Amino acid sequence: MGTDIRRIQTNARMSKAVICGGMVFLSGQTSSGMAADSLDQQMQEVLGRIDKLLAEAGSDKSHLLTATIYLKSVADFAAMNVIWEGWIPSGAAPARTTVEARLASPDLLVEITVAARLP
Repeated sequence: MGTDIRRIQTNARMSKAVICGGMVFLSGQTSSGMAADSLDQQMQEVLGRIDKLLAEAGSDKSHLLTATIYLKSVADFAAMNVIWEGWIPSGAAPARTTVEARLASPDLLVEITVAARLP
């Protein structure tokens, strides 16, 4: 009721981010898959994309509320956690779920979706 919805990088299928009621919701972020062939490379690219979209929406990773991480292989769980823990600000870990999933392309190793609040 009267709450404006703002969409970022919208096309006919989806928006990269939606802002409503002081909340920011990001679509699942993946690497381009072109030059990123390791989990480390893909994680760095995905986390960079999340940083950019949150900034465009007016927020940042210190305001994350939830994260869902989709891994092509659960065998990458420990390595993903090392990268994730290096990216998350101390004391600002969101509620998080991690699952093994078949992703949209066989080249993709990880996809992450997050929700954050506006400061």
